Amino acid sequence: MDIKLDPSRDDLPLMANTSHILVKHYILDLDVDFGSRVFEGTIVLFFGDGNQFKKQMSSTQETFQMESEEAYTFRTAEPCHVPEMDASTFSPKMGYRESAVCGKGDQDAFGGDGNHDNQEHDSEISSSKYRCETGNHGKEDFLLVLDCCDLSVIKVEEVDVASVPGLERFTKASKLAATPEKLRREIVRDLVALPADGWREQLDCYTRCSKAPGCGELLFDTDNWSIQIRKMGVQTAADFPRAIRIQYKTKPEGQSVTWTSDQSGRPCVYTMGSPINNRALFPCQEPPVAMSTWQATVRAAASSVVLMSGEDSAKPTLLHEGYMSWYYYVTMPMPASTFTIAVGCWKEIKPRTSPSIDLVAERPRPTPPLEADFRYADTCSHEEYPCRFQKASAATQEIIPHRVFAPVCLEGACQETLLWLIPPCLSAAHSILGTHPFSRLDILIVPANFPSLGMASPHIIFLSQSTLTSMSHLCGTRLCHEIAHAWFGLVIGARDWTEEWLSEGFATHLEDIFWAEAQQLPPHEALEQQELRACLHWHRLQDELRNSPEEMQVLRPNREETGHVSASGASVVKHGLNPEKGFMQVHYLKGYFLLRFLARTLGEETYFSFLRKFVHLFHGQLILSQEFLQMLLESIPEDKRFGLTIENITHDWLECSGIPKALQEERQAEDCARSGLARQVGCEVAKWIRVNRRPRKRKRGKREAAFEKLSADQLVLLLDCLLEQTTLSPQTLHCLQQTYHLQEQDAEVRHRWCELVIKHKYTDAYEQVERFLQEDRAMGIYLYGELMVNEDARQQQLAHKCFELVKEHMDRASAQVVTEMLF
Repeated sequence: MDIKLDPSRDDLPLMANTSHILVKHYILDLDVDFGSRVFEGTIVLFFGDGNQFKKQMSSTQETFQMESEEAYTFRTAEPCHVPEMDASTFSPKMGYRESAVCGKGDQDAFGGDGNHDNQEHDSEISSSKYRCETGNHGKEDFLLVLDCCDLSVIKVEEVDVASVPGLERFTKASKLAATPEKLRREIVRDLVALPADGWREQLDCYTRCSKAPGCGELLFDTDNWSIQIRKMGVQTAADFPRAIRIQYKTKPEGQSVTWTSDQSGRPCVYTMGSPINNRALFPCQEPPVAMSTWQATVRAAASSVVLMSGEDSAKPTLLHEGYMSWYYYVTMPMPASTFTIAVGCWKEIKPRTSPSIDLVAERPRPTPPLEADFRYADTCSHEEYPCRFQKASAATQEIIPHRVFAPVCLEGACQETLLWLIPPCLSAAHSILGTHPFSRLDILIVPANFPSLGMASPHIIFLSQSTLTSMSHLCGTRLCHEIAHAWFGLVIGARDWTEEWLSEGFATHLEDIFWAEAQQLPPHEALEQQELRACLHWHRLQDELRNSPEEMQVLRPNREETGHVSASGASVVKHGLNPEKGFMQVHYLKGYFLLRFLARTLGEETYFSFLRKFVHLFHGQLILSQEFLQMLLESIPEDKRFGLTIENITHDWLECSGIPKALQEERQAEDCARSGLARQVGCEVAKWIRVNRRPRKRKRGKREAAFEKLSADQLVLLLDCLLEQTTLSPQTLHCLQQTYHLQEQDAEVRHRWCELVIKHKYTDAYEQVERFLQEDRAMGIYLYGELMVNEDARQQQLAHKCFELVKEHMDRASAQVVTEMLF
């Protein structure tokens, strides 16, 4: 597969040559400088052999036993080049527009999509005085290619791991029988291959090796998307150094992190799920197949708290007055894109003595599935690491240790809305899927400029302040969505990032299941709530498909090329730089309906029993759609598959735009037989339509219609339906607002209310639109477009006013998209 990058297209390049050489471990050692808005320090990379995925699947119909998808095999590479590209690809005049991240959505750190403003020339990334002329030397020397962007690289050197005393206990390398170069390679080879039960010793060895002196600078060159490193005279990956150190610093404008102020006005920085992932935070291998472990030491002002993807809750070490050091590590190999950091003056929020509400105290919890239901084999299929799925204590741990951090001004909101929700949501997830993949969880309420409602990373979840309303519903469903990503999106990831539905579709489907379980609803109430949620998703999906190009509606856009890469391992993420993609929810919603269709067709009990087995067999691995579908169908007797095949599911759901026929038929049937909650909304909509048709002056004594109390989801559906009305009078809108106290509802309800206000030019509520755009920026981008499209002078003035107030605090991508709407 030849990778040709065309600057006129919108694909995101993944440049690292992972087929030839793989990063197995990173050690970051960084200082945080809020004054200059940079991270500065070093990263040490330890390499193993290159990667080739080989599909090794046996029948799962009877045994559900499956060999690992991953086969890490040594490959002696021929001289490697950056993938073939047009000469203009890295032109100094080339630039990409940024994307906005849809406020209605969320992100998980596994994937990369969206856009990046890359207007600077490659010379903006510093290189050593020994610049590598790739055109002249590429045919002679092996090139290590790493994904890299918006970094000032100062020096690259080989690390002399052979100078570290005491490694003889852990390696087979003989100092007498090898040249110095070979000895260093063999030491790292043995180090990365240490068994899982020696992980503490392995991390200690990594740390000591990272502090070893350099033994020669390496030549490097850079372009807009990568850094290429070579060692003079080394012509194959097999002979390339296995441990290198890169000294560098980030740039304030780098898109992997956001420098801003929190809600209390204090400076902070965090990774915000950039479309370019972490390549502007550290040089790395971006392709998801490059799964690695990492350690990180971060030094910051003593007033700061450093939160990070890590297996232990780090305790800071005082270095000197006013300066602290924080250390985290991860022993489960993960893609570099999942690394997450947040530094700020966060406060750990503790629960009040007695929570005002207890979601689970009133009713006993049902008996969870037997532990044996979660454990189907004595060994795991992934590469060796200390795995929680093999620990009996982890299998029965319903609620993992967790902490909540937020700016001090949000302490009360967290105590009232969030803290008491976490245990039942974690317990619900465990009851559905079994063992929690991660040993602990931090939850951070991120600054107001965070461009989505949530983001999940290993051991840490970011939540928007928009989830912290007095109503628990939005916070609960969003928390369940992010918790679901621990299984789908993190511990099981998509091998090809274009198959986002494998993460977002699963999380969207599971959030409703988890939330119903967390509330301990009786079966009939849970079913009604899930049917109501399906109505909401259906409305949203129809709107998405009406307003998006057909090629962006396909869940498997690469079709038969899905998962393919170039000979070097480089690839592109289709539409990864398309600014429209950040607004789209098709992969969430269409994926949700596919999984719902499968569960309803095969039976809920059968489907979720299979899902637990699937998690057990595929955790720690990367998958493609076809592998999930194959195992699902092989687990079902042929006479109970109802005609489902991999081919017809792929054709009807994954590789076609628009609405699948089966879904269209299902929704038509559902509309004819709506559940109680949805039917109740239909009755209320009819009442409001009658109210709106009445004369403005009613006869004295005429009674108003009696309206039912509605839940948050019902209110969203009600407002969705009323948005379909051509006109609503100011009197009707005033009555609507007063009846449901809409300005006090959660952000989802208020967003729909703002849409109604804008559509019908209800000037009495413009102040509420202004407040929403300032306080709920994660969801407000769409409203700017609505304010402008009506071509109403007052609405356009309102849009410009709000943008002027918040643009300096918005994330860069959102600010640019709003600018394009307004100017």
